[in-house]
Amino acid sequence: MTEPFRIAIVGTGGVARVHAGALASLTAEAARIVAAVDVDQRRLDAFRAEFGIPAGYRDLGVMLDEAAPDLVHLCTPPWLHRDQVLTCLRARVNVLVEKPPVISLAEFDDLVAAGGAGERPPWFATVFQHRFGSGQRRLKALVADGTLGRPLLAICHTTWFRDQAYFDVPWRGQWETEGGGPTMGHGIHQLDMLTDVLGDWAEVSAVARTLARRTRTEDVSLAHVTFANGAVASVVNSLLSPREESYLRFDFEHATVEVTHLYGYGDDDWRITPAPGHDLAGRPEPGGIPSGHAAQFREVLACLRAGRRPPVTAADSRRTLSLVAGIYAAAFSRRPVTPGQLAPGSPFYRQMNGGTNFA
Repeated sequence: MTEPFRIAIVGTGGVARVHAGALASLTAEAARIVAAVDVDQRRLDAFRAEFGIPAGYRDLGVMLDEAAPDLVHLCTPPWLHRDQVLTCLRARVNVLVEKPPVISLAEFDDLVAAGGAGERPPWFATVFQHRFGSGQRRLKALVADGTLGRPLLAICHTTWFRDQAYFDVPWRGQWETEGGGPTMGHGIHQLDMLTDVLGDWAEVSAVARTLARRTRTEDVSLAHVTFANGAVASVVNSLLSPREESYLRFDFEHATVEVTHLYGYGDDDWRITPAPGHDLAGRPEPGGIPSGHAAQFREVLACLRAGRRPPVTAADSRRTLSLVAGIYAAAFSRRPVTPGQLAPGSPFYRQMNGGTNFA
């Protein structure tokens, strides 16, 4: 019998509880949470008591030395991710970081330069759990085998609602700490599903506005994206929408594929409408796996057990992050943006708003 992986969770807020619960749903032989880290002692103690975690630490470096985890789950606010990932990599520990992985392309490339994207461990990967539900997997299989034909048009909407109290948390709504508004912190999940299916983007035009909340970032954005394969997509990100919904639609030559959900989907949330004359009977059916952290964690642990690089890879994650950067760059510059314009010389490479504010 193989030993369970030793897991440490850094940050003990709401998303850490999601991680701990998802890990608990896996077999005990797969993983065991051996340590938690938080600067707030009271919150740390409550988290440990809730999930039966034997060790608690106030300092990440001390935890890495003493607890010797195989994998660290980073569940801290976005501006802390870069330095914490680097600390884990330098300690030769694999790390799984919540979205957004960092708050700029420059920070992301720092992680790649540190070796976290190489062929050998330690690795870093990003939590983009919606890639791992059976509905998204089925869609990708149908794309890969040519059943759906060429992708033509997509719609990617994240229309959620957050009141002013949400933005009043000190680190939220700040470019320096959160990296952006709904485009970065919320719509990034649906944007990742979009790039997971359609691949590299080629050009984006966008607008972003602060319409109703007291925040330095946007509370809505709209974008038109052209992909390298010729497909075009309409993207909306909002935190002002009382009827909340996450919606993606892909129009291919031979079928329309849609999913409507909020924070996670199941098989019943997907719909496929064949074009006249095209029968999809006999094609792969969903396998009953909802999108969620447990689905991704199961694959991460299986990859680590086999000595393979875990999903989501650095290349996958950077492609999604670069689309977010492109939307902001296009909105602030008020002109179309291509990936090549987000190189190190661009102000939008170092900061999502390019160091400027909305007019």
